[in-house]
Amino acid sequence: MPPWLPEHGNFAGELRLTDAEIRAFADWAAAGAPEGSNPPPPPKFTEGWQLGPPDLILEAKSAHALPAAGSDVYWNFIFNVNLPATRWVRAIEIRPGDKRLVHHANLYVDRAHSARAQEIAPGKGFPGMDPIIERSVFEPDDGHFLYWKPGGIPYSEPPGFSWRLDPGNDLVLNAHMLLSGKPEQVRPTIGLYFTDQPQTRFPLLLQLEHDGALDIPAGAKDFVAADDFKLPMDVAVLAIYPHAHDLGRVLEAYATLPGGEKKMLIRIPDWNRTWEAVYRYRSQIELPKGTVISMRFHYDNSAANPKNPNSPPKRVRAGNRVVDEMSHLWLQVLPLGGRDRRMELEEAWLRHRIAKYPDDAEAHMHLGAVRLARLDPSEAATELQTALKLKPQNPEARNELGSAMVAQGRTAEAIAQFRLALKARPDYHNAQYNLARALIKAGQPLEALELFRGLAEAYPNDSAVRNGYGELLFGKGDYAAALAQFEKAVALDPTNEVARKNRELAAKAGK
Repeated sequence: MPPWLPEHGNFAGELRLTDAEIRAFADWAAAGAPEGSNPPPPPKFTEGWQLGPPDLILEAKSAHALPAAGSDVYWNFIFNVNLPATRWVRAIEIRPGDKRLVHHANLYVDRAHSARAQEIAPGKGFPGMDPIIERSVFEPDDGHFLYWKPGGIPYSEPPGFSWRLDPGNDLVLNAHMLLSGKPEQVRPTIGLYFTDQPQTRFPLLLQLEHDGALDIPAGAKDFVAADDFKLPMDVAVLAIYPHAHDLGRVLEAYATLPGGEKKMLIRIPDWNRTWEAVYRYRSQIELPKGTVISMRFHYDNSAANPKNPNSPPKRVRAGNRVVDEMSHLWLQVLPLGGRDRRMELEEAWLRHRIAKYPDDAEAHMHLGAVRLARLDPSEAATELQTALKLKPQNPEARNELGSAMVAQGRTAEAIAQFRLALKARPDYHNAQYNLARALIKAGQPLEALELFRGLAEAYPNDSAVRNGYGELLFGKGDYAAALAQFEKAVALDPTNEVARKNRELAAKAGK
């Protein structure tokens, strides 16, 4: 049985022996391990898919070849789901390929096809621990632990916590793989389980970390990495996932309530990265606004640490390799109040991150996107301009800045930003869409029409693209072609009321 790491925490599915069970084993061993007279039947283990036959099975288009020697490998496999209609996912089961070779794997939803542009070749995937997955300005992350590790048990979300998968969405599996001493092949498979119940509860994954402070001297017995985040609202903590490498010794997280009371969220007194896991609470832990969540990770870089990979000890800093270190703590939190408040919580977290790392271009960019989604284009533009000063060639920041300028009525400046985004990345479909909408505002429908024609080819199952293309065809007087686009838009999304009205107008105009 895998060792159960947490010392504190009321977690579901605890794989822990009671004191009485431990004494029973000790007494049995002391007696010479006699065979019982009436042994119970051996346990039965589920063969194949642990949650039963999946509704949809996806297999990586090609295997990834691991070399015989070198450093551990992070590889991203892209799965093109090709759903005909939106589905709600209640569970996933990840089969990583050869379990000997995969340390863990994380699954991401890519709604913008941003991962495809990073592939070394179509269907081959791409390297890297932190894949860049673009999100719509109005689309927070899905807030779920989509994760696999050896010994992990697949998890089925309770009613209301399913997550959305739309036509055209991709899934990206980020796999951390280890080398065996000989060339190997890894080809993962994913099983998806659907439900008819849509999402009504909207959690968010919060990360506490302080990798920027990880600089552990050789011989340091108790080096501490700390982070503290103050909650801007009432939340419920649903699950927790701590992560460090081999120098990690004591990992703990706790909450300090506004009145000073301290609640332990998790404490692991003897960390072992081999058995890291997502821990889900039996009952959610409700924390009021103003609570401070704290992470305290202790590292032992001395010769007395039997897990120290360096002998003699060496200075260790933050990094993605196993011989580097990390201080990461993820919490799945549900904002309370009965509505989707993820953006408000994400904004507070981004401001917290920028306070730690003022030169973090990505954090400034995402804060700008959140401020735009929360209808503050002025502050959004300021944050996005800061991001571009730090990282001038970022096409996503250019695209977001253009969107903020459109919201401010600065259409000509916005068009210039969209063109710069496309200069840096010609296949950036979201920037093409935004440029087309800005060109329409600027009275340049012909170029916008060409852009929408290309977008309809790239996203044939996107209702908004079909509707926009139809509007331009309608304006050109091509009513039959416009009607065809509106028909497709409504078929793809029957709730698209704009496309429904446009369909009626096109049908009347074509008579």
